[in-house]
Amino acid sequence: MASLLNFNQNISYFTIPVALFLALAPRGYSGFSGAGKKFFDPSNPRTFAARLENADIDKELKARILRAEACSANAFENLPLYAAAVVAGNAAGLPKDTLNALAAGYVASRVAYTWVYIWGQNNRKLAEARTLVWGVGIGFIMTLFVKAGLRA
Repeated sequence: MASLLNFNQNISYFTIPVALFLALAPRGYSGFSGAGKKFFDPSNPRTFAARLENADIDKELKARILRAEACSANAFENLPLYAAAVVAGNAAGLPKDTLNALAAGYVASRVAYTWVYIWGQNNRKLAEARTLVWGVGIGFIMTLFVKAGLRA
């Protein structure tokens, strides 16, 4: 059985579930564990942010939980574009090394984005880093599309 971390094969499709996990992870932090858990209603999850706004908890913790929710939303907004880019790259027959590098780069950018957004925003000097890391991730996606277009 081949390992998923075998870069001798195309792993780009496998990074789509990883990207999905990275979209779900901030929700796990914000709504399913810790202080946010008691304000999360699984039968009506979209009211979580509003319920949290009115909660009497530490202001810094509340801000971090709300950023985790926003981070999760951002990841879900990016996910279809990323999945389409991976499919386009594969359909165009891009070399596996190119696909692997761009897919791994995107996943790494999402890990960095998640950390910077949730925990790094208390430091105002890191506020601009969130946009920069997001742009790098979008750059990986657009590179996949452009390379696929040039190859097709």
